[in-house]
Amino acid sequence: MLDLLDLNLNINENKVFKYFSEICTIPHGSGNMKKIADYCENFAQKHSLQYIRDNADNLIIYKSGCLGLENAKPIILQGHLDMVCQCDQGTVIDFEKDGLSIFCDGDFIKAKGTTLGGDNGIAVAYIMAILSSTDIPHPPIEAIFTTDEEIGLLGANALDTSVLKSKMMINLDSETDDVLTVSCAGGQDTVLTLPFTAKEKSGTVITITISGLLGGHSGVEIDKGRINANILMGRILNHLSTYDFDIISINGGTKRNAIPDSCVAEILVLDTASILKELENYSEILYLELKSRESGLSIEYKTVESTATCLCDNAKQKLLDLLNIVPNGIMEMSNEIEGLVETSLNLGVLETSENAVSLAFALRSNKKTAMDYLESRLISIAKTIGATAETSGFYPPWEYKENSPLRELYKKCYKEQNGSDIKVEAIHAGLECAVFSSTIKDLDCISVGPNMFDVHTPKEKLSISSTVGTFNLLLKVLKESVNL
Repeated sequence: MLDLLDLNLNINENKVFKYFSEICTIPHGSGNMKKIADYCENFAQKHSLQYIRDNADNLIIYKSGCLGLENAKPIILQGHLDMVCQCDQGTVIDFEKDGLSIFCDGDFIKAKGTTLGGDNGIAVAYIMAILSSTDIPHPPIEAIFTTDEEIGLLGANALDTSVLKSKMMINLDSETDDVLTVSCAGGQDTVLTLPFTAKEKSGTVITITISGLLGGHSGVEIDKGRINANILMGRILNHLSTYDFDIISINGGTKRNAIPDSCVAEILVLDTASILKELENYSEILYLELKSRESGLSIEYKTVESTATCLCDNAKQKLLDLLNIVPNGIMEMSNEIEGLVETSLNLGVLETSENAVSLAFALRSNKKTAMDYLESRLISIAKTIGATAETSGFYPPWEYKENSPLRELYKKCYKEQNGSDIKVEAIHAGLECAVFSSTIKDLDCISVGPNMFDVHTPKEKLSISSTVGTFNLLLKVLKESVNL
Protein backbone atom coordinates (compact mmCIF):
# COMPACT_ATOMS: atom_id res chain seq x y z
CA MET A 1 0.00 0.00 0.00
CA LEU A 2 1.25 3.46 -0.87
CA ASP A 3 2.19 5.61 2.11
CA LEU A 4 0.37 8.86 1.38
CA LEU A 5 -0.51 9.89 4.90
CA ASP A 6 1.77 12.91 4.79
CA LEU A 7 -0.09 14.42 1.84
CA ASN A 8 -3.06 15.58 3.94
CA LEU A 9 -5.60 13.81 1.74
CA ASN A 10 -9.24 13.47 2.70
CA ILE A 11 -10.87 10.08 3.05
CA ASN A 12 -12.15 9.85 -0.53
CA GLU A 13 -8.84 10.99 -2.01
CA ASN A 14 -7.08 8.37 0.09
CA LYS A 15 -9.51 5.77 -1.22
CA VAL A 16 -8.38 6.52 -4.77
CA PHE A 17 -4.80 5.55 -3.94
CA LYS A 18 -5.92 2.64 -1.76
CA TYR A 19 -7.82 1.10 -4.66
CA PHE A 20 -5.06 1.88 -7.12
CA SER A 21 -2.55 0.13 -4.83
CA GLU A 22 -4.79 -2.92 -4.63
CA ILE A 23 -5.20 -3.01 -8.41
CA CYS A 24 -1.42 -2.97 -8.81
CA THR A 25 -1.12 -6.17 -6.74
CA ILE A 26 -3.33 -8.03 -9.24
CA PRO A 27 -1.94 -9.25 -12.60
CA HIS A 28 -4.04 -7.48 -15.26
CA GLY A 29 -2.19 -7.37 -18.53
CA SER A 30 -4.25 -7.51 -21.70
CA GLY A 31 -5.57 -11.03 -22.23
CA ASN A 32 -5.24 -11.84 -18.53
CA MET A 33 -8.50 -10.41 -17.20
CA LYS A 34 -10.07 -12.97 -14.86
CA LYS A 35 -8.38 -11.96 -11.60
CA ILE A 36 -8.98 -8.23 -12.01
CA ALA A 37 -12.60 -8.92 -13.02
CA ASP A 38 -12.97 -11.09 -9.90
CA TYR A 39 -11.65 -8.18 -7.85
CA CYS A 40 -14.26 -5.83 -9.33
CA GLU A 41 -17.03 -8.37 -8.79
CA ASN A 42 -16.00 -8.86 -5.15
CA PHE A 43 -15.98 -5.07 -4.74
CA ALA A 44 -19.58 -4.83 -5.99
CA GLN A 45 -20.70 -7.63 -3.69
CA LYS A 46 -18.93 -6.12 -0.68
CA HIS A 47 -20.75 -2.81 -1.20
CA SER A 48 -24.11 -4.44 -2.04
CA LEU A 49 -24.14 -2.91 -5.51
CA GLN A 50 -26.04 -4.40 -8.43
CA TYR A 51 -23.72 -5.53 -11.21
CA ILE A 52 -23.46 -7.43 -14.47
CA ARG A 53 -20.40 -9.43 -15.53
CA ASP A 54 -20.41 -10.69 -19.12
CA ASN A 55 -18.52 -13.42 -20.97
CA ALA A 56 -15.75 -10.96 -21.91
CA ASP A 57 -15.24 -10.17 -18.17
CA ASN A 58 -16.59 -6.64 -18.63
CA LEU A 59 -18.44 -5.36 -15.58
CA ILE A 60 -21.22 -2.81 -15.20
CA ILE A 61 -21.80 -1.72 -11.61
CA TYR A 62 -24.87 0.33 -10.75
CA LYS A 63 -25.22 2.80 -7.90
CA SER A 64 -28.35 4.79 -7.11
CA GLY A 65 -28.27 8.55 -6.84
CA CYS A 66 -27.69 10.11 -3.44
CA LEU A 67 -30.57 11.22 -1.25
CA GLY A 68 -32.59 13.73 -3.21
CA LEU A 69 -30.84 12.84 -6.49
CA GLU A 70 -32.39 9.43 -7.02
CA ASN A 71 -34.40 10.63 -10.02
CA ALA A 72 -31.66 12.68 -11.67
CA LYS A 73 -30.39 11.67 -15.10
CA PRO A 74 -27.88 8.82 -14.75
CA ILE A 75 -24.28 9.18 -15.88
CA ILE A 76 -21.72 6.61 -17.06
CA LEU A 77 -18.22 6.54 -15.58
CA GLN A 78 -15.93 4.35 -17.66
CA GLY A 79 -12.39 2.98 -17.70
CA HIS A 80 -10.63 -0.18 -18.84
CA LEU A 81 -9.15 -2.91 -16.67
CA ASP A 82 -6.14 -4.03 -18.72
CA MET A 83 -2.65 -2.57 -18.81
CA VAL A 84 0.31 -2.81 -21.18
CA CYS A 85 2.99 -5.02 -19.64
CA GLN A 86 6.57 -3.94 -20.31
CA CYS A 87 9.68 -4.24 -18.17
CA ASP A 88 13.27 -3.06 -18.14
CA GLN A 89 16.00 -5.43 -19.21
CA GLY A 90 17.06 -7.31 -16.10
CA THR A 91 13.73 -6.96 -14.31
CA VAL A 92 12.39 -10.37 -13.34
CA ILE A 93 8.59 -10.53 -13.36
CA ASP A 94 5.89 -12.90 -14.57
CA PHE A 95 3.09 -10.55 -15.62
CA GLU A 96 0.68 -13.50 -15.72
CA LYS A 97 1.13 -14.13 -11.99
CA ASP A 98 2.95 -11.26 -10.30
CA GLY A 99 1.75 -7.89 -9.12
CA LEU A 100 3.70 -4.64 -9.49
CA SER A 101 6.08 -3.05 -7.01
CA ILE A 102 5.01 0.60 -6.80
CA PHE A 103 6.49 3.51 -4.89
CA CYS A 104 6.31 7.30 -4.49
CA ASP A 105 9.00 9.51 -5.96
CA GLY A 106 8.20 13.11 -5.11
CA ASP A 107 4.91 13.95 -6.81
CA PHE A 108 4.91 10.74 -8.82
CA ILE A 109 3.88 7.13 -8.41
CA LYS A 110 6.10 4.71 -10.32
CA ALA A 111 6.67 0.97 -10.59
CA LYS A 112 10.05 -0.67 -10.06
CA GLY A 113 11.32 -1.77 -13.47
CA THR A 114 7.90 -2.11 -15.11
CA THR A 115 4.99 -0.21 -16.55
CA LEU A 116 2.72 1.22 -13.87
CA GLY A 117 -0.68 0.64 -15.42
CA GLY A 118 -1.91 4.12 -14.54
CA ASP A 119 -3.43 3.70 -17.96
CA ASN A 120 -6.07 2.84 -16.94
CA GLY A 121 -5.94 1.60 -13.35
CA ILE A 122 -6.39 5.11 -12.01
CA ALA A 123 -9.78 5.31 -13.74
CA VAL A 124 -10.90 2.15 -11.98
CA ALA A 125 -9.65 3.57 -8.67
CA TYR A 126 -11.50 6.85 -9.23
CA ILE A 127 -14.74 5.03 -9.92
CA MET A 128 -14.40 2.66 -6.97
CA ALA A 129 -13.76 5.57 -4.61
CA ILE A 130 -17.02 7.15 -5.78
CA LEU A 131 -19.02 3.91 -5.71
CA SER A 132 -17.86 3.11 -2.17
CA SER A 133 -18.50 6.61 -0.80
CA THR A 134 -21.35 7.65 1.45
CA ASP A 135 -20.83 11.42 1.31
CA ILE A 136 -20.19 12.27 -2.37
CA PRO A 137 -23.21 13.92 -4.05
CA HIS A 138 -23.89 12.25 -7.39
CA PRO A 139 -26.72 11.20 -9.72
CA PRO A 140 -27.35 7.50 -10.49
CA ILE A 141 -24.12 5.98 -11.78
CA GLU A 142 -23.55 3.25 -14.33
CA ALA A 143 -19.88 2.31 -13.89
CA ILE A 144 -18.36 0.40 -16.80
CA PHE A 145 -15.10 -1.52 -16.50
CA THR A 146 -14.05 -2.91 -19.88
CA THR A 147 -11.41 -5.51 -20.75
CA ASP A 148 -8.66 -5.78 -23.35
CA GLU A 149 -8.80 -2.17 -24.51
CA GLU A 150 -5.09 -2.11 -25.29
CA ILE A 151 -5.33 -4.90 -27.87
CA GLY A 152 -8.22 -3.59 -29.94
CA LEU A 153 -11.05 -2.28 -27.71
CA LEU A 154 -12.19 -5.90 -27.46
CA GLY A 155 -14.20 -5.62 -24.26
CA ALA A 156 -16.04 -2.48 -25.31
CA ASN A 157 -16.94 -4.08 -28.64
CA ALA A 158 -18.32 -7.15 -26.84
CA LEU A 159 -20.40 -5.21 -24.28
CA ASP A 160 -24.19 -5.21 -24.52
CA THR A 161 -25.02 -1.52 -24.08
CA SER A 162 -28.79 -2.12 -24.15
CA VAL A 163 -28.63 -2.57 -20.34
CA LEU A 164 -27.55 1.06 -19.95
CA LYS A 165 -29.95 3.97 -19.48
CA SER A 166 -27.60 6.95 -19.46
CA LYS A 167 -27.04 9.35 -22.36
CA MET A 168 -24.00 10.96 -20.68
CA MET A 169 -20.57 9.38 -20.27
CA ILE A 170 -17.24 10.41 -18.76
CA ASN A 171 -14.40 8.25 -20.04
CA LEU A 172 -11.36 8.44 -17.73
CA ASP A 173 -8.69 7.24 -20.17
CA SER A 174 -6.95 10.52 -21.01
CA GLU A 175 -3.49 11.44 -19.75
CA THR A 176 -3.29 15.25 -19.54
CA ASP A 177 -5.31 17.08 -16.90
CA ASP A 178 -5.62 20.38 -18.76
CA VAL A 179 -7.01 18.77 -21.94
CA LEU A 180 -10.63 17.80 -22.55
CA THR A 181 -10.86 15.24 -25.34
CA VAL A 182 -14.04 15.42 -27.43
CA SER A 183 -13.38 13.28 -30.50
CA CYS A 184 -11.15 10.45 -31.67
CA ALA A 185 -10.37 8.65 -34.88
CA GLY A 186 -11.80 5.38 -36.00
CA GLY A 187 -9.65 2.98 -37.91
CA GLN A 188 -9.29 -0.14 -39.97
CA ASP A 189 -6.61 -2.20 -41.69
CA THR A 190 -6.45 -2.58 -45.47
CA VAL A 191 -3.99 -4.97 -47.12
CA LEU A 192 -3.13 -4.82 -50.81
CA THR A 193 -1.65 -8.06 -52.15
CA LEU A 194 0.20 -8.21 -55.47
CA PRO A 195 0.80 -11.76 -56.73
CA PHE A 196 3.82 -12.60 -58.84
CA THR A 197 5.36 -15.46 -60.76
CA ALA A 198 8.87 -16.19 -59.55
CA LYS A 199 11.88 -16.53 -61.83
CA GLU A 200 15.42 -17.61 -60.99
CA LYS A 201 18.39 -15.51 -62.12
CA SER A 202 22.09 -15.17 -61.37
CA GLY A 203 24.02 -11.96 -60.89
CA THR A 204 25.02 -9.51 -58.20
CA VAL A 205 22.61 -9.20 -55.29
CA ILE A 206 22.55 -5.69 -53.80
CA THR A 207 20.96 -5.41 -50.36
CA ILE A 208 19.73 -1.86 -49.71
CA THR A 209 19.00 -1.04 -46.05
CA ILE A 210 17.20 2.07 -44.86
CA SER A 211 17.47 2.60 -41.09
CA GLY A 212 17.74 5.28 -38.42
CA LEU A 213 14.40 6.95 -39.12
CA LEU A 214 12.33 8.29 -36.22
CA GLY A 215 9.25 6.15 -36.84
CA GLY A 216 6.48 6.49 -34.27
CA HIS A 217 2.77 5.93 -33.68
CA SER A 218 0.76 6.35 -36.86
CA GLY A 219 -1.91 8.31 -35.00
CA VAL A 220 0.12 10.45 -32.63
CA GLU A 221 3.12 11.21 -34.89
CA ILE A 222 1.52 11.16 -38.34
CA ASP A 223 1.62 14.99 -38.45
CA LYS A 224 5.27 15.29 -37.41
CA GLY A 225 6.70 14.98 -40.92
CA ARG A 226 8.40 11.67 -40.20
CA ILE A 227 9.51 9.65 -43.21
CA ASN A 228 7.96 6.25 -43.92
CA ALA A 229 10.81 3.83 -44.70
CA ASN A 230 8.63 1.72 -47.02
CA ILE A 231 7.63 4.73 -49.10
CA LEU A 232 11.23 5.94 -49.19
CA MET A 233 12.42 2.55 -50.44
CA GLY A 234 9.83 2.70 -53.21
CA ARG A 235 11.17 6.13 -54.15
CA ILE A 236 14.74 4.84 -54.34
CA LEU A 237 13.83 1.81 -56.46
CA ASN A 238 11.75 3.93 -58.82
CA HIS A 239 14.69 6.28 -59.24
CA LEU A 240 16.90 3.32 -60.15
CA SER A 241 14.38 1.96 -62.67
CA THR A 242 16.24 3.51 -65.62
CA TYR A 243 18.75 0.70 -64.98
CA ASP A 244 18.11 -2.99 -65.51
CA PHE A 245 17.48 -4.83 -62.22
CA ASP A 246 15.19 -7.45 -60.74
CA ILE A 247 13.50 -7.34 -57.35
CA ILE A 248 14.13 -10.27 -55.03
CA SER A 249 12.30 -8.92 -51.98
CA ILE A 250 11.23 -5.81 -50.07
CA ASN A 251 10.44 -5.99 -46.35
CA GLY A 252 9.82 -3.11 -43.96
CA GLY A 253 7.92 -2.35 -40.78
CA THR A 254 6.49 -4.67 -38.13
CA LYS A 255 3.16 -3.09 -37.12
CA ARG A 256 0.49 -1.50 -39.27
CA ASN A 257 -0.09 1.31 -36.77
CA ALA A 258 3.61 2.22 -36.49
CA ILE A 259 5.45 4.44 -38.98
CA PRO A 260 8.22 2.10 -40.21
CA ASP A 261 11.73 3.27 -39.32
CA SER A 262 13.54 0.72 -41.50
CA CYS A 263 13.18 -1.21 -44.75
CA VAL A 264 15.36 -3.72 -46.60
CA ALA A 265 15.25 -4.44 -50.34
CA GLU A 266 17.19 -7.01 -52.28
CA ILE A 267 17.72 -6.47 -55.99
CA LEU A 268 19.65 -8.51 -58.55
CA VAL A 269 21.73 -6.63 -61.16
CA LEU A 270 24.18 -7.27 -63.98
CA ASP A 271 25.70 -3.76 -64.35
CA THR A 272 26.76 -3.48 -60.72
CA ALA A 273 29.08 -0.50 -60.97
CA SER A 274 26.57 1.82 -62.65
CA ILE A 275 23.76 1.09 -60.23
CA LEU A 276 26.00 1.41 -57.17
CA LYS A 277 27.25 4.78 -58.41
CA GLU A 278 23.70 6.02 -59.00
CA LEU A 279 22.60 4.66 -55.64
CA GLU A 280 25.44 6.52 -53.93
CA ASN A 281 24.60 9.76 -55.74
CA TYR A 282 20.88 9.53 -54.99
CA SER A 283 21.53 8.69 -51.34
CA GLU A 284 23.45 11.96 -51.00
CA ILE A 285 20.54 13.83 -52.57
CA LEU A 286 18.13 12.27 -50.08
CA TYR A 287 20.40 13.04 -47.11
CA LEU A 288 20.44 16.72 -48.12
CA GLU A 289 16.69 16.84 -48.71
CA LEU A 290 15.65 15.06 -45.53
CA LYS A 291 18.33 15.96 -42.97
CA SER A 292 16.17 18.56 -41.23
CA ARG A 293 13.42 15.97 -40.70
CA GLU A 294 15.42 12.76 -40.29
CA SER A 295 18.95 13.48 -39.08
CA GLY A 296 19.54 9.79 -38.29
CA LEU A 297 18.70 8.53 -41.78
CA SER A 298 21.07 5.81 -42.99
CA ILE A 299 21.06 4.22 -46.47
CA GLU A 300 23.52 1.37 -46.73
CA TYR A 301 24.14 -1.27 -49.37
CA LYS A 302 26.22 -4.38 -49.76
CA THR A 303 26.79 -6.82 -52.63
CA VAL A 304 27.25 -10.55 -53.11
CA GLU A 305 27.34 -12.79 -56.20
CA SER A 306 24.44 -15.22 -56.08
CA THR A 307 21.52 -16.94 -57.74
CA ALA A 308 18.15 -15.72 -56.49
CA THR A 309 14.41 -16.03 -57.02
CA CYS A 310 13.01 -12.74 -58.35
CA LEU A 311 9.69 -11.18 -59.22
CA CYS A 312 8.71 -11.55 -62.86
CA ASP A 313 9.14 -8.40 -64.96
CA ASN A 314 5.42 -7.61 -65.06
CA ALA A 315 5.03 -7.86 -61.26
CA LYS A 316 8.21 -5.85 -60.71
CA GLN A 317 6.87 -2.89 -62.69
CA LYS A 318 3.46 -3.12 -61.01
CA LEU A 319 5.10 -3.08 -57.58
CA LEU A 320 7.23 -0.06 -58.44
CA ASP A 321 4.15 1.75 -59.76
CA LEU A 322 2.18 0.76 -56.68
CA LEU A 323 4.81 2.11 -54.29
CA ASN A 324 4.93 5.32 -56.33
CA ILE A 325 1.19 6.05 -56.32
CA VAL A 326 -0.22 4.74 -53.02
CA PRO A 327 -1.28 7.56 -50.68
CA ASN A 328 0.45 7.75 -47.32
CA GLY A 329 0.35 10.14 -44.38
CA ILE A 330 -2.12 12.99 -43.87
CA MET A 331 -5.05 13.05 -46.26
CA GLU A 332 -7.26 15.75 -44.67
CA MET A 333 -7.04 18.21 -41.78
CA SER A 334 -10.16 19.04 -39.77
CA ASN A 335 -12.07 22.27 -40.39
CA GLU A 336 -13.88 21.85 -37.06
CA ILE A 337 -10.96 21.41 -34.65
CA GLU A 338 -7.82 23.42 -35.32
CA GLY A 339 -4.69 21.34 -35.79
CA LEU A 340 -6.51 17.99 -35.86
CA VAL A 341 -5.51 15.43 -38.47
CA GLU A 342 -8.90 14.25 -39.66
CA THR A 343 -7.92 11.45 -42.06
CA SER A 344 -4.66 9.59 -42.62
CA LEU A 345 -3.17 6.27 -43.57
CA ASN A 346 0.14 4.56 -42.91
CA LEU A 347 1.90 1.90 -44.97
CA GLY A 348 3.04 0.09 -41.85
CA VAL A 349 4.16 -3.30 -43.18
CA LEU A 350 5.66 -4.19 -46.57
CA GLU A 351 6.32 -7.91 -46.89
CA THR A 352 7.48 -10.30 -49.62
CA SER A 353 6.42 -13.94 -49.53
CA GLU A 354 7.08 -16.78 -52.00
CA ASN A 355 4.51 -15.60 -54.51
CA ALA A 356 3.18 -12.20 -53.44
CA VAL A 357 4.09 -8.80 -52.03
CA SER A 358 1.68 -7.37 -49.47
CA LEU A 359 1.24 -3.75 -48.40
CA ALA A 360 -0.56 -3.40 -45.06
CA PHE A 361 -2.07 0.01 -44.25
CA ALA A 362 -3.60 1.43 -41.06
CA LEU A 363 -6.39 3.86 -41.98
CA ARG A 364 -7.65 6.46 -39.49
CA SER A 365 -10.30 9.14 -39.60
CA ASN A 366 -12.49 11.09 -37.19
CA LYS A 367 -15.25 10.75 -39.79
CA LYS A 368 -16.38 7.35 -41.02
CA THR A 369 -17.43 8.64 -44.44
CA ALA A 370 -13.92 9.99 -45.03
CA MET A 371 -12.39 6.65 -44.04
CA ASP A 372 -14.80 4.83 -46.37
CA TYR A 373 -13.67 7.07 -49.23
CA LEU A 374 -10.00 6.42 -48.45
CA GLU A 375 -10.66 2.67 -48.46
CA SER A 376 -12.36 2.96 -51.85
CA ARG A 377 -9.29 4.76 -53.23
CA LEU A 378 -7.05 1.91 -52.15
CA ILE A 379 -9.42 -0.64 -53.68
CA SER A 380 -9.40 1.29 -56.96
CA ILE A 381 -5.60 1.42 -56.97
CA ALA A 382 -5.49 -2.33 -56.30
CA LYS A 383 -7.85 -3.06 -59.22
CA THR A 384 -5.86 -0.82 -61.55
CA ILE A 385 -2.56 -2.43 -60.69
CA GLY A 386 -3.79 -6.04 -60.61
CA ALA A 387 -3.67 -6.50 -56.83
CA THR A 388 -6.34 -7.57 -54.36
CA ALA A 389 -7.59 -5.58 -51.36
CA GLU A 390 -8.80 -6.94 -48.02
CA THR A 391 -10.15 -4.90 -45.10
CA SER A 392 -10.31 -5.93 -41.42
CA GLY A 393 -10.14 -4.63 -37.86
CA PHE A 394 -12.67 -1.80 -38.22
CA TYR A 395 -13.43 0.35 -35.19
CA PRO A 396 -15.67 3.41 -35.42
CA PRO A 397 -14.68 7.05 -34.96
CA TRP A 398 -16.01 9.19 -32.16
CA GLU A 399 -17.22 12.16 -34.13
CA TYR A 400 -17.23 15.69 -32.73
CA LYS A 401 -20.60 16.63 -31.24
CA GLU A 402 -21.67 20.22 -31.93
CA ASN A 403 -24.03 20.33 -28.94
CA SER A 404 -22.52 18.83 -25.79
CA PRO A 405 -23.88 20.03 -22.43
CA LEU A 406 -21.46 17.70 -20.63
CA ARG A 407 -18.49 19.25 -22.43
CA GLU A 408 -19.64 22.76 -21.51
CA LEU A 409 -20.19 21.74 -17.88
CA TYR A 410 -16.68 20.27 -17.60
CA LYS A 411 -15.18 23.43 -19.14
CA LYS A 412 -17.07 25.60 -16.64
CA CYS A 413 -16.08 23.50 -13.63
CA TYR A 414 -12.44 23.38 -14.75
CA LYS A 415 -12.26 27.16 -15.02
CA GLU A 416 -13.89 27.62 -11.62
CA GLN A 417 -11.41 25.23 -10.02
CA ASN A 418 -8.23 26.27 -11.87
CA GLY A 419 -8.84 29.86 -12.95
CA SER A 420 -8.02 29.15 -16.60
CA ASP A 421 -9.67 27.59 -19.65
CA ILE A 422 -9.18 23.92 -20.38
CA LYS A 423 -7.93 22.97 -23.84
CA VAL A 424 -10.55 21.19 -25.93
CA GLU A 425 -8.93 18.72 -28.31
CA ALA A 426 -9.50 15.68 -30.48
CA ILE A 427 -7.01 12.88 -31.00
CA HIS A 428 -6.08 10.96 -34.13
CA ALA A 429 -6.10 7.63 -32.30
CA GLY A 430 -8.74 5.32 -30.84
CA LEU A 431 -10.69 5.58 -27.58
CA GLU A 432 -13.51 3.44 -26.24
CA CYS A 433 -15.74 6.51 -26.49
CA ALA A 434 -15.97 5.67 -30.20
CA VAL A 435 -17.49 2.27 -29.50
CA PHE A 436 -19.99 3.59 -26.98
CA SER A 437 -21.02 6.56 -29.11
CA SER A 438 -21.71 4.17 -32.00
CA THR A 439 -23.95 1.88 -29.93
CA ILE A 440 -25.70 4.40 -27.64
CA LYS A 441 -27.80 6.83 -29.63
CA ASP A 442 -27.26 10.53 -28.85
CA LEU A 443 -24.54 9.81 -26.28
CA ASP A 444 -22.94 12.96 -24.85
CA CYS A 445 -19.39 11.88 -24.08
CA ILE A 446 -16.08 13.38 -22.92
CA SER A 447 -12.69 11.91 -22.03
CA VAL A 448 -10.49 13.23 -19.20
CA GLY A 449 -7.75 12.08 -16.85
CA PRO A 450 -4.78 13.09 -14.68
CA ASN A 451 -1.22 13.70 -15.85
CA MET A 452 0.66 10.56 -16.81
CA PHE A 453 4.00 10.37 -18.57
CA ASP A 454 5.85 7.71 -20.60
CA VAL A 455 2.77 5.52 -20.69
CA HIS A 456 3.30 1.96 -21.97
CA THR A 457 6.98 2.08 -20.96
CA PRO A 458 8.83 1.12 -17.75
CA LYS A 459 9.36 4.86 -17.19
CA GLU A 460 5.62 5.42 -16.74
CA LYS A 461 4.69 7.74 -13.89
CA LEU A 462 1.46 9.17 -12.49
CA SER A 463 1.27 12.61 -10.88
CA ILE A 464 -0.18 12.47 -7.36
CA SER A 465 -1.22 16.13 -7.28
CA SER A 466 -2.84 15.89 -10.71
CA THR A 467 -4.65 12.71 -9.67
CA VAL A 468 -6.11 14.53 -6.66
CA GLY A 469 -7.01 17.63 -8.64
CA THR A 470 -8.70 15.70 -11.43
CA PHE A 471 -10.62 13.57 -8.92
CA ASN A 472 -12.01 16.64 -7.15
CA LEU A 473 -12.93 18.19 -10.49
CA LEU A 474 -14.75 14.98 -11.39
CA LEU A 475 -16.72 15.16 -8.14
CA LYS A 476 -17.67 18.76 -8.88
CA VAL A 477 -18.88 17.78 -12.36
CA LEU A 478 -20.90 14.87 -10.94
CA LYS A 479 -22.57 17.12 -8.42
CA GLU A 480 -23.52 19.73 -11.03
CA SER A 481 -24.46 17.23 -13.75
CA VAL A 482 -27.86 16.82 -12.09
CA ASN A 483 -28.79 20.18 -13.65
CA LEU A 484 -28.19 18.99 -17.22
